[in-house]
Amino acid sequence: MAPTLINASATLDASERVKSLLLRLHTNSLAQEEELNKPGGKLAELKALKEQCAAGDTAALASFQRQFDDLMRDKMIALEQDKALFVYHLCRTLSATRIIEAGTSFGLSTIYLALAVGQNATKLDPEHRKAAKVIATEFEPSKIALACQHWKEAGEEVEPWIELREGDLRQRLASDLPNEIDFVLFDIWTPMVMPTLRLLEPNLKKGAVIVADNVISSAYDYQDFHEYIAAHRNAYRTLVLPYSGGLELTVYDP
Repeated sequence: MAPTLINASATLDASERVKSLLLRLHTNSLAQEEELNKPGGKLAELKALKEQCAAGDTAALASFQRQFDDLMRDKMIALEQDKALFVYHLCRTLSATRIIEAGTSFGLSTIYLALAVGQNATKLDPEHRKAAKVIATEFEPSKIALACQHWKEAGEEVEPWIELREGDLRQRLASDLPNEIDFVLFDIWTPMVMPTLRLLEPNLKKGAVIVADNVISSAYDYQDFHEYIAAHRNAYRTLVLPYSGGLELTVYDP
């Protein structure tokens, strides 16, 4: 059964314009997800192909990834509403103002992050407020165009707090990062998670929080991430939260 959207008016500090935009984008995302998950559809075929990949068939892996990328290129399968609201309130509670989003897609989750940053930044003096931002990353040009359109529609509550870095995040996040990163959201092609973490780790502040989506439904693909966290237990504490697909909350505490 498809998830039911909730009325976020009581829990989200945003204008009616932004709330209406978020509701529309979540509705579109759910509709696309429902269509994708129909029995016998293309995604079902790809899942069967992926099972061969897990058995070590490298040719099947390459074919799966190519077809999956083609299928998902124009799909707006965003962070679910309940997860997005959780991330928003978590960032508000942390007073996070230096956020990295690895995997922006159409910019839906970025809106929640930018709302939190903008609201947290009101507590800062003018000089520190200048550094408050969400660094959003995306590779696909078509998704970038729509994300920018959505942020513009959201207006002053959101758009000024976003710095978009287009292209390969292994290059775009290799320099010019905040000295202390408060929060990281991983909602991206999973092979990019560990390369990104290695880039960000030197700039994570003590107590920084990392949230990774779909760690249960994509457990095989997160294997290197989980092995790294387990091998560095002196630096990371982690907990998988009972959201759909698994949402992992990791605290950097070296």
